Amino acid sequence: MKILAIGDPHGNIAKLKKIPKNKIDLILITGDLGKADLARKIAFENVERRRRNLPELEDTPELEYKIDMEIYKSSINVLKYLSKFAPIYFIYGNVEPYAGERPDKNRKAPWLPHEIKKIKNIKAINNKIINFKGIRIGGLEFFVDTNWIRDFKPSDYKEKLAKAKKQTEKAQRVLKLFGKIDILLHHQPPYKTLDKVTAKFAPKHWRGKNAGSKTILKYIKNKQPKYSFCGHIHEGEGFKKIGKTEVYNLGVCGYKIVEL
Repeated sequence: MKILAIGDPHGNIAKLKKIPKNKIDLILITGDLGKADLARKIAFENVERRRRNLPELEDTPELEYKIDMEIYKSSINVLKYLSKFAPIYFIYGNVEPYAGERPDKNRKAPWLPHEIKKIKNIKAINNKIINFKGIRIGGLEFFVDTNWIRDFKPSDYKEKLAKAKKQTEKAQRVLKLFGKIDILLHHQPPYKTLDKVTAKFAPKHWRGKNAGSKTILKYIKNKQPKYSFCGHIHEGEGFKKIGKTEVYNLGVCGYKIVEL
């Protein structure tokens, strides 16, 4: 059986077309399905503005709609294209809007999780174990680990640390329930593993720091899944072993085919 794992597509159909998909039985995606150029530009600019004690860019309904639709349309296009070749299991990354809950009634863009359900052979596996022909695959939803908050020190530190603690505790419970699996599908890399921020578009005070998760690292060290697939830190694309686990940061549309 052949499994194709693909890194964060970010709506790049041209790159996806270059990936070999012959006789693939299953496709896994590490999150960030859609294009998020506008969202990233504004988010990073606001990080810098907060550091300089300047007011953030105004968040208007019109701007929200443009951001949401850029992500929504490109995400749907990615899934419709790849679903022609094999069933798809994926997790949501930090780009997808409203991945966990229905959006506020004032948001006009379509709700992505609802629309995805209309496409055949596609399933989000956030915090779920899927048994695919005897292969146990665990999908861990994106979360902000407490170590990221402590290292990157975002604005509203105390509030964000409290929120990250809840998310991290949830991730720890999920991973405990996963136990021993064959494949871990997650968004951010394990800590100090293919996770160093070096991108020129990232805020200057982020560069050189490790943005991975200590929670994920601890799980991999203890449970040793056969494969670990992630993305998120695109410049960290590559391969590294943690014990017997093969960890692949697949970047943007990078891929790995494994036979099990």
